[in-house]
Amino acid sequence: MIHSIEGEVIAKEPNGIVLNVQGFGILVYTPLFTAQAAEIGQRIFLHTHFYIRENIMALYGFAENEERKFFLLFNDVNGIGPKAALAILSTLSLDAIRNAILAEEYLIFSRVPGIGRKTAEKILLHLKDKISPAEGYLAGGASVVDAEVVDALTALGYSVVEAQRALQSIPRDASDDIETRLRIALQHFGQ
Repeated sequence: MIHSIEGEVIAKEPNGIVLNVQGFGILVYTPLFTAQAAEIGQRIFLHTHFYIRENIMALYGFAENEERKFFLLFNDVNGIGPKAALAILSTLSLDAIRNAILAEEYLIFSRVPGIGRKTAEKILLHLKDKISPAEGYLAGGASVVDAEVVDALTALGYSVVEAQRALQSIPRDASDDIETRLRIALQHFGQ
């Protein structure tokens, strides 16, 4: 119905942004990274999904079309609604999601607040045939190493979101050695 939206950011909400679209203030629920990157007064374009249920109408927006793709895939999983799908996209990077699915590592999804072990296993079961190996950028066991880096960062007191951001700062050509990847991730925090 509403495939995309473009407008000026007039307010930031805890779970999204408000866009001025020809005089209308429209609340668009977005992943945390998108909401944090948006600046008041900035003109922004989002790929959207208009969600309608019995007593709910909501517009969800994504900076990348692939985020919308995963949002829709997560919504197809029994027990995952739009809030949980958005929580996954707010906690895990697209690369982490793809690689968790390809490596069949459900524990990565169970790190998302509100996603337990059984739901994480359902996600893998539902999505494992929908993601091709060509879509994952990490080779071999790098996904396992990255999961250990996230574990180490969260053990040091960083949130999962902060740990994922630090993980994204690691160059793709960096060594698969956990110590090297952890050192690079810590540099993201200025340590």
